Amino acid sequence: MKVMGEIVWNTWHGCKKYSEGCENCYMFYLDEQRGKNGSEIYKVKNNFNMPLKKDRYGNYKIQSNTLVRVCLTSDFFLEEADEWRDEVWLMIKSRPDLRFWILTKRAFRIADCLPNDWGEGWNNVILNVTVENQKRADERIPILLDIPAKHKGIMTAPLLSEIYIEPYLRNNQIEHIIADGENYRGARPCNYNWIKSLYEQCKSYNVKFEFLGTGDIFIKDGKEYHICKAYQKVQAIRSGLNYPPIFKDVPIQKRCVYCSRRFTCNGCDWCGKCIK
Repeated sequence: MKVMGEIVWNTWHGCKKYSEGCENCYMFYLDEQRGKNGSEIYKVKNNFNMPLKKDRYGNYKIQSNTLVRVCLTSDFFLEEADEWRDEVWLMIKSRPDLRFWILTKRAFRIADCLPNDWGEGWNNVILNVTVENQKRADERIPILLDIPAKHKGIMTAPLLSEIYIEPYLRNNQIEHIIADGENYRGARPCNYNWIKSLYEQCKSYNVKFEFLGTGDIFIKDGKEYHICKAYQKVQAIRSGLNYPPIFKDVPIQKRCVYCSRRFTCNGCDWCGKCIK
């Protein structure tokens, strides 16, 4: 299926911090900014049936061949969401024309939370585990490899150390790996050498590698760089550490200089709060 675009579908919101990568979770930070408690878990009622919503002409609002990233403000296999998950599986099954990208840190719960008719996996579902360091890679990736699924991936975000995953790529089950740094309050550094190592491992096994962003703090050649949110993807693309390579012109964004939000905002070209 050729992906024509992508959209986020948050079925439930809120989470329980689980491992090292959760320490500075963006969801908890953003909820706090809105006066909310990120540990309160609830079903997102107004958006819960998003894949089934239709326009006034009876057409699905989400067009065929869209990549749907599921539950990005929680964990899809969170225990507190068990009562809602079966409904989500039914909606996923009813839209075989979409691709549903599912991510979890709770790899140990995947097998027990799959639908009864999962079989060898559904062609429109991509199962992914998050690994932030070597310990979590060695814990979660073997579980993912043992799960029957048509499509599997790994997300290393926030990347907190160098990760050696080459042995897990040898049987050709992993289709893609995504890497990103950490943002918002308390962000820990991401290192160029860690990204390059993952890039080279993926290239060796012809596995797609996406370097999404540097994070707020990026270290290269022993120097620490503080990079505003708007510039992180730009720098990632310019690094040349995407496989297959991304060939496109990347515009230079004006980086924040005076704004107190310069490491957390979405870019001073748009927010209007920076002194020009």
